[in-house]
Amino acid sequence: MSNNIYLKKGLDLPINGTAAQNTKKVVKPDVVAVKPTDFRGLVPKLLVREGDKVLAGTPVLADKMSQNILFASPVSGVVAEVVRGEKRKLLEVRIKADENQEYVDFGKKKVSEMSAEQIKEALLAAGLWPALTQRPYGIIANPETKPKAIFVSSFSTAPLAANLDYALNEELANIQTAVEALAKLTDGGVHVGIGGANESVTPFKKLQNVTFHTFEGKHPAGNVGVQIHHVSPVQKGEIVWTVSAVMLAAIGKLFNTGKYDVRRKIAVTGPKAINPAYVEGVPGIAIRDVKEFFDASENLRYVSGDVLTGTNVGAEGFIGFFDNQITILEEGDKYELFGWAKPFRTSLFSASRTYFSWLTPNKKYDMDTNLHGGPRAFVMNDLYSKVLPMDLYPVYLLKACLANDIDKMEKFGIYEVIEEDLALCEYVCPSKIYIQQIITDGIALMLKEMC
Repeated sequence: MSNNIYLKKGLDLPINGTAAQNTKKVVKPDVVAVKPTDFRGLVPKLLVREGDKVLAGTPVLADKMSQNILFASPVSGVVAEVVRGEKRKLLEVRIKADENQEYVDFGKKKVSEMSAEQIKEALLAAGLWPALTQRPYGIIANPETKPKAIFVSSFSTAPLAANLDYALNEELANIQTAVEALAKLTDGGVHVGIGGANESVTPFKKLQNVTFHTFEGKHPAGNVGVQIHHVSPVQKGEIVWTVSAVMLAAIGKLFNTGKYDVRRKIAVTGPKAINPAYVEGVPGIAIRDVKEFFDASENLRYVSGDVLTGTNVGAEGFIGFFDNQITILEEGDKYELFGWAKPFRTSLFSASRTYFSWLTPNKKYDMDTNLHGGPRAFVMNDLYSKVLPMDLYPVYLLKACLANDIDKMEKFGIYEVIEEDLALCEYVCPSKIYIQQIITDGIALMLKEMC
């Protein structure tokens, strides 16, 4: 297939609060959290107790179903609290961080001299195997399988997403090491998606021994699932792996330095962010560690990730393992009388030209979380297909998920999508249907019945 792919469908949300490309703070956290809930289908086994001393790279959790898959502490310190929910479900392992960080020494390694099995063992031992995600279903990759290929997206088109060219500009050597290591785990090679808008300047273009694919278009052009669909669609019985560019850098640092080092630049964004910019930190840092970026007296929502697919973690929450973005926006708890009947609402954006925002295409909006209505009858429409650049029938897929019809779910593309791929469908949905939750439930059924 062509390596230059133009996607005509999609939608870029014109939301205020893009992070300026400068790093304002290096976060020295008080407490970080390792969250099993960041990983789909994980049944966690606790490996530490409150009061235990850990180093950065010490395993704190394991997967009960595959106990060689470990989850490591991103910092050195003392296990301060094990947080459980209903039925004693493990929600968080909170670690009080040391002032000066210490790391487990896994030893520097030359990837060129390692076999595929040795690379697997190194990633598993260091707790970096969970960085590899398996399609279909978006679960942790099974180390006992070999994928047909590994895919990486080097850019993100999500609302206010971190600029990976800036965030990872100094990590190119580590990323190169990582792709050389991962290439040994598959016969199909490592495929890297490049954004067409910055193809000539992106540092990712310097990577060697990878296959490049250039994508142009609106969101979700940067989604790795969309890229896989246009390069090598996932068929029944096939497996591909994906890994974020951020986690590639961590994998490369493991081999080059011998450390579990998951530090990253995190974009603090959103309409309610004060002077949005980047901070340097680790996954699991607390929202309060970036308190200078927001006014805590306001009624705000704190999202780990972007506004379409991120998680509402609250003012006392912690960011996720895969996230390199925090979005701060106003809670939409204000209502207008007869608001639906007011066409001249210049402060609101409409994807369907209900308002006149289409006359000012360059305007940015202070969006909030107001849904402007609640769920209603699920009607047939063509809006989903206008924002989903995949050859699928999203309405039929969603109805198959609602009906728990596995045969039709397979027929209409459940193997190719996860929640983020249909997030825009949820945004434009006139029925206010929680589409991402429907896909979550559908995938859960497939994992239960098919795996």
